[in-house]
Amino acid sequence: MIFTRHPARGSRVLNGLALLGVTVILGLAFAWQFAYDELPCPLCLLQRVALMLAGVGLLLNLRLGPSPMHYAMTIAASLGGMVASGRQVLLHIAPGDPGYGTTLLGLHFYTWGFIAFAALIVFCVVMLSADRKWGDNVLKRPVSALGVVVMALFFIMVLGNLGSTTLQCGFGPCPDNPTSYLWLGSADPS
Repeated sequence: MIFTRHPARGSRVLNGLALLGVTVILGLAFAWQFAYDELPCPLCLLQRVALMLAGVGLLLNLRLGPSPMHYAMTIAASLGGMVASGRQVLLHIAPGDPGYGTTLLGLHFYTWGFIAFAALIVFCVVMLSADRKWGDNVLKRPVSALGVVVMALFFIMVLGNLGSTTLQCGFGPCPDNPTSYLWLGSADPS
């Protein structure tokens, strides 16, 4: 077996890859927001928060070693994200409804979000089973340089998303159909 020498290493690598995937999703949504001048709606922002919280669970597994508590955190955040993205899918499921925002590969971001959250849950369930097989011992070594880079990129994406959300909504409720940044000009908050 590939992970017999260092049981937790395989878990760390896979959690690092999953965290990188979450970071790429957050980065893509963030870049899309500026490239296409498409501000996220409140349900979109909830999905981003759920992704961030799921990423924290993965980051803890990467930093501290695999733990059922960290996987549970990722699963709980993913379930919350599925509720938000599922709600948005159901809002736009009527025939002829164009949906909210542009599409990526034929699907709206909230549909991709639902798929990503489901994949995170499946990943955590598999890892909970595999971590038991690989062993519970945690590597006492520090996180690799590549792992630190992934964690840093995740933090940068979280800070960027939180900053843009604050610029968009201020400290109050976000508008249902945002058209401009509240703190960068005269925006209609309704």
